Amino acid sequence: MIDKAKYIFIFISALLCLTLMPLRSAESLKPPPGMAPQPQAVAEVIVFKSERRMELRDKYGNIVRSYRIALGKNPIGHKQHEGDNRTPEGRYMIDTRNPNSDFHLSLRINYPSTKDRAEAKKRGQRPGGDIFIHGMPNGKGWMWWKYNTKSDWTNGCIAVTDREMKEMWELIADRTPIIIQP
Repeated sequence: MIDKAKYIFIFISALLCLTLMPLRSAESLKPPPGMAPQPQAVAEVIVFKSERRMELRDKYGNIVRSYRIALGKNPIGHKQHEGDNRTPEGRYMIDTRNPNSDFHLSLRINYPSTKDRAEAKKRGQRPGGDIFIHGMPNGKGWMWWKYNTKSDWTNGCIAVTDREMKEMWELIADRTPIIIQP
């Protein structure tokens, strides 16, 4: 009888090991931190500046998420030059991510485009750059009246809450198109 119990124990243990092995394999397929999961749900990002709203859409045009946003301190019109505190308008792309951002996490928008550079050069100005979608400033959460999504406070970036930024970090892959509308 003891031998039978021993064999049952070995059989159940082996069965559990075989059942749990695929879970360990699946864990190894997860992307490393800082990379969007594949397949990503978001095919494009659309920003509606006048409504202070950003939508993440899937490949069928369905809204996956929608967020209230803060823009540059001078939000009306397309970014013209460095230091104008405007958020650009047009078609761009998310080209990289910064896990060590001063604003929680950030996704860089590939502004300026070739056209933006040429227009700024005609005016004898620099187009500026480093336009990101980002969270709130690190260590300044206590300044909720200044850094929030109910007022425009960035230097031209698009700001969301830290929780929303974390969610976007996981949903948006590099090279995702972003359309910024007036």
